[in-house]
Amino acid sequence: MSWIYIFLGFCLLIMLHEAGHFVAAKATGMRVEKFFLFFGPTIWSFKRGETEYGVKAIPLGGYVRITGMNTEEEIPPEVEHRAYHRQKIWKRIVVIAAGPAVNIVLAFVILYFVAFSYPEVTNTVGKVRPDSPAAAAQLRSGDRLVSVEGNDYSGKSTEGRIERFHDAIASHKCAETPPTEGCKAATPVELGVERNGTVKMLTVYPAYDKQAGAMLVGIEYERGTPVSSIGEATSFAWEKMWTVASGTFHVFSHIFESKERKQIGGVVGISSTGNEAIEVGPWAAFFLLGLVSLSLGLINLLPFLPLDGGHIFWAIVEKVRGAPVSLRVMEGASFAGIALVLMLFFVGLSNDIGRLSG
Repeated sequence: MSWIYIFLGFCLLIMLHEAGHFVAAKATGMRVEKFFLFFGPTIWSFKRGETEYGVKAIPLGGYVRITGMNTEEEIPPEVEHRAYHRQKIWKRIVVIAAGPAVNIVLAFVILYFVAFSYPEVTNTVGKVRPDSPAAAAQLRSGDRLVSVEGNDYSGKSTEGRIERFHDAIASHKCAETPPTEGCKAATPVELGVERNGTVKMLTVYPAYDKQAGAMLVGIEYERGTPVSSIGEATSFAWEKMWTVASGTFHVFSHIFESKERKQIGGVVGISSTGNEAIEVGPWAAFFLLGLVSLSLGLINLLPFLPLDGGHIFWAIVEKVRGAPVSLRVMEGASFAGIALVLMLFFVGLSNDIGRLSG
């Protein structure tokens, strides 16, 4: 049943994204020919006014067809004045930016309301698994993580401290290759924990967990209480959005590094995470939905055709140079965008295959 919820969640994000383009195009007087969910052969459709609405067979996105997006297409004379390429530049930018804008605004709204039920993770140890490396190192429930490998992260956000903690663990590899269940790291990680007002240094040898596919020490973090005010909810939403935005930029700017490429997931990775979120609870499922919506909006703003950001980029170029850019030039430049999309697809697919194979 959870897979149905995940599928419906993806469909909702796609429909709202395309609805942003659709509403903006109608509002600026452009002629919208089609509004379809998915691609491929048409399964079902109906026509109302000048626009055909429907669903296609291949569940990979959706689209709004606006007359005149292609400057070389044949357009009936009676509607030529409503063609996309005949409109003022600001109108074109508004129509194209409306899709990502809907996703970004939706992300904020979802995260804002999730904040009132989201028990945010803290850097305090909640549970220590028996017979784990943490238990062997005498890590206790109530200990608060303050430093890793001698680096003080007290000035970082809770997420920042936990991220450094996991990075430090991952840097200590299992002594066996390939790693086996319970295999201890060849070298220890040094943790600074605050206990009863005193900072203690503990030496922990992480162990490989086959199910997680990672080196772990065997602890769970405590979770705090949800926010209770409008200001706190707003700060929560902006903080999470900034974390995703900066993380997305970091991954793309370091995409040729193996570590960063491994963070890119495809349908399997996102669906698997969605399934786990649904099992945790509604707040986790909506939290993930908000993050996916934000990622969809941000990625679509990359300045490469066929992404929305590519159309915005060339509209700005036209404004600066004072004349339209030829279709041949834009098609040539779009190869970079197509290459990027294909690379993301195959990297995500490769990572998904790795996850499926354990």
